[in-house]
Amino acid sequence: MQTVDIVPEPGLRPDADGASFAVRSATATAVTLVVDASATHGPIRVPLQRDGDVWTGRADGARVGDTYHLLADGPRGARDDFDPLRPLLDPYARGIEPAGDGWTSVVVDEGFDWGGVPKPGTSIDRTVLYEAHVRTLTAGNPAVPEHLRGTYAGLAHESTIAHLRRLGVTAVELLPVHAFRSEEWLRRAGRENAWGYNTLGFHAPHAPYASASARAAGATAVLREFKGMVRLLHEAGIEVVLDVVYNHTAEEGLGGPTSGLRGLDGATAYRWAEEPAAGAERYFDTSGCGNTLDTSQPAIADLVVDSLRYWAREVQVDGFRFDLMAALARDAHHRFDPAHPLLQRLRDDPLLQDVKLIAEPWDVGPDGWRTGAFGPRIAEWNDGFRDTVRQFWLTDIARERRDGSPMTGIGALAGVLAGSRHVFGADRGPTAAVNFVTAHDGFTMRDLVSYDHKRNEANGEDNRDGTDDNRSFNHGVEGPTDDRGVRAARQRSLRNLMGTLLLSAGVPMITAGDERGRTQHGNNNPYAITDASMWVDWSPDPDVEWMVEQTAALVRLRAAHPALRPSRFGTDGADTPSATRMTWYATDGTPMTEDRWDEPTHRALQYFAESTPEDEPDDRVLVIVHGSGRTRDMTLPAHGDVDAYRLVWSSEKHRDHERHRSVGAVFTA
Repeated sequence: MQTVDIVPEPGLRPDADGASFAVRSATATAVTLVVDASATHGPIRVPLQRDGDVWTGRADGARVGDTYHLLADGPRGARDDFDPLRPLLDPYARGIEPAGDGWTSVVVDEGFDWGGVPKPGTSIDRTVLYEAHVRTLTAGNPAVPEHLRGTYAGLAHESTIAHLRRLGVTAVELLPVHAFRSEEWLRRAGRENAWGYNTLGFHAPHAPYASASARAAGATAVLREFKGMVRLLHEAGIEVVLDVVYNHTAEEGLGGPTSGLRGLDGATAYRWAEEPAAGAERYFDTSGCGNTLDTSQPAIADLVVDSLRYWAREVQVDGFRFDLMAALARDAHHRFDPAHPLLQRLRDDPLLQDVKLIAEPWDVGPDGWRTGAFGPRIAEWNDGFRDTVRQFWLTDIARERRDGSPMTGIGALAGVLAGSRHVFGADRGPTAAVNFVTAHDGFTMRDLVSYDHKRNEANGEDNRDGTDDNRSFNHGVEGPTDDRGVRAARQRSLRNLMGTLLLSAGVPMITAGDERGRTQHGNNNPYAITDASMWVDWSPDPDVEWMVEQTAALVRLRAAHPALRPSRFGTDGADTPSATRMTWYATDGTPMTEDRWDEPTHRALQYFAESTPEDEPDDRVLVIVHGSGRTRDMTLPAHGDVDAYRLVWSSEKHRDHERHRSVGAVFTA
């Protein structure tokens, strides 16, 4: 016979007579649940009972819509911040609302009619991600009713969905939508956090992104609007991936605003320096945000997994992109561990088997850059792809124009076109790489081709913030210009960048608005700018419409050709299912030779891709890359039984006259 401990479900769970409650704290000496007064009953105070590190109780009479908080007492010490009079958030609250100068938890009704709509279940090799901000995507779209712009409902509006379907993207990856607050120093400066990487609660949607009517109706209506967004996107065949921030919380550094975990169990929740400076305790911070959650502690690892399960099962989201995921994989001594128990739990959890897991594979701590180290089932942002593609199409061409010779040849670009096997290894396959040219952090694609230098003065930090390594090229004029030649060259560079992204092996991620020429006016770090200057511009423009159609055509091309989206790497001399055989040719149609790969003057190649599909027809595609301002004749290769090639896309096609013809092209065999 075995005895199994039954751990109560954490958080507040309403039932017919009230609500049950459970919370974890290893260091508290007393915890009280307080359900605040409503129109029908007065405050309910429930001293919780302790069993190990779990505190439980019942709040008879608690109802949906009631607000509630915790009070915790405990020892006073360097790592403890107990105050029995300070209201604290429930770490598992599924509704969070403003309350005075702080925040309060809310009892919500989680009932929702999903109407039998299933998750789309898009396979990873067919996935095309679209990274979007709930507010900036639709705030300026006149096709969305004004009262819904910049909201969850606006993102799910029929006009937004029509645009996403026109592009052919299969998943929206939303910047953080967990309840968050602005950092104290931003609040003191009268500014606000624009991106949401400062989480208050891991189970509640951010209420300010809901429509005004939902906010007025309360937390249940906010949650219902969020679920409605998911359902409508699913009906359109579009998945929802959440950018989640489990590496730190909004409690910031020591002395910051205590709102939850620090006041409940700060000694356990956060990472602490093993050798305090000058005898003073301090956090071991690998997030750069003041604190870092200690996922080597079972309670914190459980909090992460429970949150993921909630969003995946109860809210039906399809995947997660983990901000600074290297911080989640550090052990009790703060060292990165590729076999970290939390990573293994994420891979193996039966309730997470149908979700996509994507790592931002670094943090700002020691040995924090870990691209390629996250192992099976976890895809990773491929920063090497970003840097290589920008270097090839922008920095090198700028240098060639200026000095007569670029820095690099074609070899590095070929590596990322083929799926970055050198980074992620043969066993994981190309879909371990989430390829991107731009993201929320950095220049937009339009700004990449319009600015040589960042323009971050609006951030109020004297242009010191943000990276200086942009690998951008303004094509001869800094910022906006009416010069037709410069504008045409920029448009071609945009098509080359987008084409490389969508024709490379791996999982492509488009940044929302890049297809519409969205600009941040040279700002590569607009983390605290929330005005209309950051919104996607939906104004009619022929050049914009051309770029939208080019992006959609590339996505269609990718979907139609399995040779462009292998899920495995091939092996020499063998047919590997769902891999692509790639044969590389020089400009004269002969096989590439060793000396041509890295010689800077060799900036062109052809690769013949043949699929070995498991459940799709055989497919053959020829891709040509010409990354030089000098024109060059290309001889298409003689390959096997190929009699002719048909051109299906070229970045050279445009109405305007174009100089400096660096282009990419795709032929079908």
